[in-house]
Amino acid sequence: MKAVILAGGEATRLRPLTCNTAKIMAPVLNHPLLEHLINYLKKHSIVDIIIALGKQVEQVQSYFGDGSKFGLRIAYSVEHFPMGTAGAVKNARSPLDESFIVFNGDIFTDIDLTAMMDLHCEKKASVSIALTPVEDPTIYGVVETDAGNRVKRFIEKPSRDEVTTNMINAGIYILEPEILNYIPPKIFFTFERNVFPAALERGQAVYGYPSEAYWIDIGTPEKYLRLNHDLLQRYVGNKRVKFEGEGTVHPLARIEGPAIIGADCLIDKNSIVKGPVALGSRCQIEEGATVEGVVLWQNCKVGKGAKLRSCVVASNCYIGEESEVLDGCVLGDNVRIGRGNKLSQGIRIWPDKSIEPDAISF
Repeated sequence: MKAVILAGGEATRLRPLTCNTAKIMAPVLNHPLLEHLINYLKKHSIVDIIIALGKQVEQVQSYFGDGSKFGLRIAYSVEHFPMGTAGAVKNARSPLDESFIVFNGDIFTDIDLTAMMDLHCEKKASVSIALTPVEDPTIYGVVETDAGNRVKRFIEKPSRDEVTTNMINAGIYILEPEILNYIPPKIFFTFERNVFPAALERGQAVYGYPSEAYWIDIGTPEKYLRLNHDLLQRYVGNKRVKFEGEGTVHPLARIEGPAIIGADCLIDKNSIVKGPVALGSRCQIEEGATVEGVVLWQNCKVGKGAKLRSCVVASNCYIGEESEVLDGCVLGDNVRIGRGNKLSQGIRIWPDKSIEPDAISF
């Protein structure tokens, strides 16, 4: 079975992290999100993957190539204008002439794809949609099903008084090839608003696959940070520290897990690294600095006495001495924060910005 990973969106809600980096290349535990996704698909014996891309194509292709080093086959489909979820699948060059999977590229999940495939075959479905419960379904697409999990209707981003279930479209579909006939070529078209309601109207067998398994979309920096925290707890463990290569840790530094430390990192005297924390390669935590609950990408420097807490810092950033970056702040690539600045309350700094010493206090 082939899988199409949809990765052509603009990722505007995740900016400034995605100004220079494709969303699917954002590091999760120091590896691109897409690497986690393809390993997940591979566990379910899916080794033929088509990645539908918009911008930043070379970035993805140069890392993953033809997929052979990951034990699978990868093809690429590029859209030159926004085509929507269904339009992107229609645009895929590789033939989709058997049952295939469509997977939104901005989600991380443990949903059992093998069991979902089995149900799809058992029901002789034309469409199977993975469903997951959420606390607030108004920002997603609600899917109503009957007792046998056959879909009755879709409500895309319902108002509060329209909500009849908390089960939402989880962005994973198993489709039969005839569903492609519902998609006109070379225009913007979506499964959620166009294809699935039309298939339902015409009596196609559309089923939901409800699951309580872990599921999160990383559409915002808050959710991106939460995913890293969740996976640190799961894969590294509550008190463990995982080193991905050689580095330097001063004997008087303190590291509390869960933490993952990239290669060639320096953690200096009297500094504190308190998990859940992910440090990319070549990061420097200087004397007396504290980083807690953070994700740092590659080649970041945290100056003496600086404090970082519950924030995300992209690559090649410098945090000056005695500065603070706290509580939901997000820094894009190549940001320089001068000495003594204090940032909090979810401030976002765009790439290549330089904040002069003692210039900001929020």
